[in-house]
Formats: sequence, structure tokens, C-alpha cells
Amino acid sequence: MDEIFPGVFRKSSALFTKALAPGSVYGEEIRDGYRMWNPYRSKLAAAIMNGLRKFPFKEDSNVLYLGASTGTTPSHVSDVVTKGHVYAVEFSETSMRKLLELAKSRKNMTPLLQDARNPEAYQYLVGDVDVIYQDVAQPGQSEILTKNARIFLKPGDFAIICIKARSIDTVKEPVEVFKEEKRKLEKEFDVLEEINLNPYDKDHRLVILRCELPRLKPGASCFNDRTCPER
Repeated sequence: MDEIFPGVFRKSSALFTKALAPGSVYGEEIRDGYRMWNPYRSKLAAAIMNGLRKFPFKEDSNVLYLGASTGTTPSHVSDVVTKGHVYAVEFSETSMRKLLELAKSRKNMTPLLQDARNPEAYQYLVGDVDVIYQDVAQPGQSEILTKNARIFLKPGDFAIICIKARSIDTVKEPVEVFKEEKRKLEKEFDVLEEINLNPYDKDHRLVILRCELPRLKPGASCFNDRTCPER
């Protein structure tokens, strides 16, 4: 088994992370303490399978995960950042119940029942972070990431966004949606890499970004004004 990124392993054509806690999370196979990482269930795994080169997670990374759902990908990120922490934000109460159960065996995971569109509501519940990972199925995906980055990231920190074209616009061609979202992101971030997630996820792209935004002072709220005097 070869380590291809910190905490991520490949054997033949399969990906694995070393299990931080015993037991399967979503029915994945476990081999000698390693959890198989299914690219059809995780967009981050799909991106790795499709040639991802930039992997910003390290053993001691602190991660703000937006759109944690029931914890499939957050659990693998938790396996990787064994000396860091995952702040898992999820809006659905149904998903949160499963996420809370998962976190009982993962001391480096804090579930937060919050709306990622309103980061000011949870900014005092989250410690310093090095990476934001966003996977939300709703319009305004770039704007949501920017709002959170302005509070939680420092210049030079990283962000990952899963762009879901059909969640943004059901009429436009996905390629046009991706171009438009990328233009928005380029105003605020340095775009390092863009990965098409086909065939694992249709009409999805994963984009790796480096933050260029100055951080907002605590309590500041003018997210959309880059000249805001509160920053």
C-alpha cells in the first residue's frame, strides 16, 4: 500500500485512509485497519482518482467542512488530520443526527447544526482553520465560500469547493456555469487546480484555491465589500 498524499493510501486501483476509529461509516470495506475510500460516495476521493495534484490536508490541519451531510467524506478527512480538527457544518437535522453519532468516536470532529450561508452565526464556535472544504447543493456556492473565507482563512490558506452545476442553474449548460463560478472565484482566490469529477459525479467540478482575502475582524459583517474598514 503506497501513501500518495499525507494519510491517503492507494493499493492497486483503490484508495484508503487509516481508520481513526473502529467500524465502517457508510458500508465501506475495511482492510487491516484501513478504510476503503469510495470515489462514487466522496467527491474528494473522485478528484484524487481523476488526477488531483494539490492536497492541502496535513496531519495537523484544522478544517472547516461546509455541507458535512452524514459524514462520509468528513470521516476520511478526520482519518487524515489526526492531530488537527474537523468542524463539520450541516443544516439538515436528519443528517446531523448521524453526524453526531459519528463524532462520538472521533474526538477530532465537532458537528455544528448551522447554515453555511450565515458564518457569523458560528464564527465563535470554530477555532483557527487552515482549510475550508465546501460541498453544498444550493445556489450561491461561490458567495458562500467567500463569506466563510473572509472570516476563517488567512492569506495563503486553502479552500476546496465542489461546484454542482445543476444546483446553481438547471437551464444553463454546466460548462457555462463552471466558467461563471470560476470567474467569481478568481476575483477572491488564486485558482490552483480544477478537476472534472466525471464519471463519479456528473456535472460536478472540484476546485482547489489559495486564499487571498484579508480576514474580517470578529463581529464584522460587510462580507461583500473588499474595502470594508472593519477588516
